[in-house]
Amino acid sequence: MTQVLDKPLELKAPPSPAERTAHRRALLEWIAIHSLGIAAALFFTLPFVFVFLTSLMSDTQALSRDLIPHTWEWANYRKVFDTPGFLTWWRNTLFYAFLGTALTVVSSIPVAYALAKFRFRGRNLALMLVISMMMLPPQVIIIPMYLFWAKQLDLSGTLWPLIIPMAFGDAFSIFLLRQFLTTIPDEYLDAARVDGCGDLRTLLKVVLPMAKPGIAAVALFQFFYAWNDYFGPQIYASENPGAWTLSYGLESFKGAHHTDWNLTMAATVLVMAPVILVFFFAQKAFVEGVTLTGVKG
Repeated sequence: MTQVLDKPLELKAPPSPAERTAHRRALLEWIAIHSLGIAAALFFTLPFVFVFLTSLMSDTQALSRDLIPHTWEWANYRKVFDTPGFLTWWRNTLFYAFLGTALTVVSSIPVAYALAKFRFRGRNLALMLVISMMMLPPQVIIIPMYLFWAKQLDLSGTLWPLIIPMAFGDAFSIFLLRQFLTTIPDEYLDAARVDGCGDLRTLLKVVLPMAKPGIAAVALFQFFYAWNDYFGPQIYASENPGAWTLSYGLESFKGAHHTDWNLTMAATVLVMAPVILVFFFAQKAFVEGVTLTGVKG
């Protein structure tokens, strides 16, 4: 016991001026980075907050400079749903987004798998054609496509001219999936073939479970595109209000309620909410899928 008490205490030396300077620099960098992060978060968040708060104001207050509702008018959302056609626009948008996404994913996976893992003559040419289709704006071919769907197949006034082509793949989805599938080692595929799996079974049993992040990213991209698509419904479904989607119907809603900004903002919130919720719950798989597509090309 005396030996322990007699042992001299080791005092920690005070930090040197260089260490204090480094500590202050690290602290300032931490404050600067987090300040920029908070500023960026507010920059992207405040417009949504403004739209949401305006949607809960009364008719007269929505035209004022007030930022906070005096009374929270939750009935504005009921008025939006009571608008003739709004529920039809919802149903059409859900049908277009979900069916189009499913068809795009199912049709793009085999093509991407072939371009990523098969060796055949003309593979690079096929990949270049896919990339070139990504660079082709839809406005360039809209006239012949409209004449085909409207005059030859008589499908104008419906959403089928937008949904049916998705059953034949999408250039961007094929390219994104192909980039992801190249990150899967060939050894897994070779082991499956040694066990007696054919190409189709290898795709279903080995490739698809490992490609879930890439498939999720493609599905989300396609869902967001279909949900927000305004150009397509305007071209093919404008003559039939029963086939309108939310993005196109919102323009008509705004024209009918051009002074009722609270109702217009409430309708806008209802249009944005599903996309925000889907991304919130699937952001991990989405970010992982997009990140891994650039690992190997």
